[in-house]
This record gives sequence, C-alpha cells and structure tokens, in this order.
Amino acid sequence: MNVTPFWLAGRAETGAGELTVTHPYDGRVVGTVAVPTPEQVEEALAAADAVRAEAAALPLHVRAEALAHVSARLAERADEVARLITAENGKPLLWARGEVARAVSTFRFAAEETRRFSATTQRLDTDPAAEGRMAYITRVPKGPVLGISPFNFPLNLAAHKIAPAIAVGTPIVLKPAPATPLSALLLGELLAETDLPAGMFSVLTVPNDRAAALVDDPRLPIVSFTGSVPVGWAINDQVPRKHVTLELGGNGAAVVLPDADLDWAAKRIGLFSNYQAGQSCIAVQRVYVDRSVYEAFLPKLVETVGGLVTGDPWDDKTQVGPLVSQDAAERVESWVDEAVAAGAKILAGGTREGAAYAPTVLTDVPADAKVSREEIFGPVMVVQPVDGVDEAFALVNDSKFGLQAGVFTRSLDIAFRAHRELEVGGVVIGDVPSYRADQMPYGGVKDSGVGREGLRSAMADYTEEKVLIFTGLPL
Repeated sequence: MNVTPFWLAGRAETGAGELTVTHPYDGRVVGTVAVPTPEQVEEALAAADAVRAEAAALPLHVRAEALAHVSARLAERADEVARLITAENGKPLLWARGEVARAVSTFRFAAEETRRFSATTQRLDTDPAAEGRMAYITRVPKGPVLGISPFNFPLNLAAHKIAPAIAVGTPIVLKPAPATPLSALLLGELLAETDLPAGMFSVLTVPNDRAAALVDDPRLPIVSFTGSVPVGWAINDQVPRKHVTLELGGNGAAVVLPDADLDWAAKRIGLFSNYQAGQSCIAVQRVYVDRSVYEAFLPKLVETVGGLVTGDPWDDKTQVGPLVSQDAAERVESWVDEAVAAGAKILAGGTREGAAYAPTVLTDVPADAKVSREEIFGPVMVVQPVDGVDEAFALVNDSKFGLQAGVFTRSLDIAFRAHRELEVGGVVIGDVPSYRADQMPYGGVKDSGVGREGLRSAMADYTEEKVLIFTGLPL
C-alpha cells in the first residue's frame, strides 16, 4: 500500500515514520500515512511564520478563488471523498456523503465571506473634540493558526479550521486526528492546486504526544481546537496568553412539550441520537418529555430507534455504523451497564458487537449516572418525563455542558423563553439540537468551550481590529 504524504508548506513530503489507518467496521488497513520528523515540523512552522506578511497582503480575489477551487474540486470528487471518510472513520456512506456536501458549502461560504471582508469607516465628530476626524477600521490577522481537528467529522471540521484562515489571509498548520488523517490530507492536496503561497498551509500528521510542542510554539498565536474536554482545557491552561478557541462537545438535550408534533419529534430524536453512531457533539443524549404526552411519545420513539438500519457502513441503506474503535464501544457499553446496575431500564438496544453498539433507549436513569452527566459520544439516549416547561428547562441547564438544545414546541413565547433561559450556545425550535448550518455561529458555554465557529465568526476570531484615523478631513 502506498504511503500517503503529509503537506509541508504546500508540498507533499514523507518523513521517517508511518501511521496505519484502519477501518473501524472490520479492522482492515485502509491507508498508511507518513509522519513528519521534528525537523520537518520545525520547517513547517518557520515557513508559516515567514509567509505571514505575504499571506495578509494577498488580494481578496486570490483568497476567494483558492477557496472556491477547493469547494469545486470536492464537489467533483464527492463520491471518492465520501468513501475515504467511511473508510477511515466508519460512518455510513449516507452520513459521509452529507459531510462532503457540507464541506463543499463550507469552502463556498468562506469564498463568499472573503469577498465581503472589507474595511468600515466611523465618523468621530459625535464628540466636539473630534470634529473633522474619521476612523478607518480594518480587521488584521492575529497570526498563524494551529488547527487541531477531531475524528468524528474528519473532512468538514478540518475545513472549519482551514477555510477561515485562508479567508482572512493567515497561514494555518493543521493537525488532524491520528485515527482519521486521510480526509485532511486530501484537503492539502486540493489546496496545493491553488495559487496560495508556499508556507500558507501545512497538514502535519504528528501523533498526539507531540502536539504540546505545537501548542507551545509562539509562532502560532492562535489555537483552534475541537475535541475532548480535558484536552481542550489543558490547552487553554497551557498557553494563557494565546487566543484559544475550544469546541469541546456536550450532552445535547431535546425537550418535547405538549403542543409538539409527536411523530416528527420521535423520528428526529430517534435518528439524531444515533447518527454518526452518536459520535457528534450535538447528538441527542438527554430527552425531557412533558408528562402529559410521555406515554404517547415513548412508544413512537422506541419504534423509530428499533427501525434504524444498522450494520455495514458501505451499505447505502445503513443509518448507524460502528464507533471509531472497539475501545470506544466498550466504554459506551460500560456506562450503560453501570446505569442498568443502578436501576435504569433498557427499552431498546443495550448490546455491543465489536466496535458497534446498538442504538439504545434508557429510562429510569439515576441523575448521577455517567450516561446522564457526561458526554457518552455513542448511540445512547436517556428519556425522562417532566412536569412542565420550568422543570424541563431546569434539567437542560443542570449540566456542565452547554452546546445546543432542541425544543419541540409551536409556541413563540416558549421559543423566546428558551433562547433567553437555556444556558447553551444555540437553541433549535421544532427540531433536535443536532442541527448545524455551517455558516452560522456555532459553539457553546460552560464545558462545551469558548469561541465560535462558522465562517464569519471564525474569521472574526482569527483577526483583530486595527484603526487608522484621518485628521482634518471635511465630513
């Protein structure tokens, strides 16, 4: 099997080591990836630092055209890229194709935002002392970006690190997850087809135990990390003077109120607790159902979950495939077994086969069980009746996480109340918390992280305002 090179300052390179990528469903080898030496990593960082002024001066049309090129090439190679995602990640083709489509949009949105990335002016004569003065305000890059992307969306979450960096004209060094580096390396291949200057991007397949040196390096003043809570906050503590953006996950809650369409709610919650095998930061994990509709809703939900197509991710009909590894599935199994030992009831699922865990519905779960309190990152949901909106919203907020929440209601008053009261980064009305549009601000509060992704939001995060004041000009 050929070794896939990494990307060092815009060119393909091989190093002294190799990383083997295996398919989670059957364990077969799907790729071998080159690992850079410390000297090659140093070369990439030096190149990013050296090119920062040239990158910032790139005309907007050059940046936009590079981003549009990647978008177009992903669309042209969509089936190939989807199969690559399924091979390394194990997610069913159904969801892999959706991820490719989203990445196509992510780069397209970035190209569009680049062309709108313009300066503003501000009259200063609101104060008598500033008569005749005007401010010209631009946003300039804070410096090269270290992007660290996770395994669960190996293409689109890498895109959310890379695209805004190119849009604002700053170099980026991307470290993809060691389990799923192939999709990010393909992005490097597409970027290499553009007219971006050498040094503006590197994709370095370094192992996790070498990531701390990248985080520490002063030539990368921005760190954009998506991953686990302990690692994210450790990064934040490690470099307190850097600008750090963290997307750390959650245990997404869905609230079903008496005026909801129960069939719709059951179908959406049942599917989006289990899509990506539950390995999504905004997968539904906690479900709070008004007691007045609980007995009617629960059988619908269990029926939906029981009807999901599980198994081979290469089958176009499969909705739920394996987790990323057997270790991950065994951890999910242990959490469910622990909850059952404490009194929880299994209404669906609760079984493991290798790296696959069956879509699972639990009730009567103790409030302190891991499946309620932590992020399970697997196809498991906890369902609980509640007495009204007050209790439902209090339980949503009774979590150390706060990424997104979904509220199934037709009430405009409750929608605005949810937006006002729920301690999350986003509230979805009439649907699951699992909805994300790639152009919108996306991120959370509490242990779900700091900062926002979404193209315009990330572009603002990667830059800072710089003011030029004109004096004595007629206004």
